[in-house]
Amino acid sequence: MAGNQKAKGKAEQAKGKAKEAVGRAVGNERMEAEGRMEGARGDARQAKEKAKDAFKH
Repeated sequence: MAGNQKAKGKAEQAKGKAKEAVGRAVGNERMEAEGRMEGARGDARQAKEKAKDAFKH
């Protein structure tokens, strides 16, 4: 289960970065902001999983 959550975090980070880059390229501020939000959500998920791993060991 934890591996699944880590993968989701990585996927959100990648999707967010791509969306942010496309938004910046076409001048769409809303898309750029959505990309930053998705990336931040992925970062938070990754941090949560790392914290859980730290307490397991």
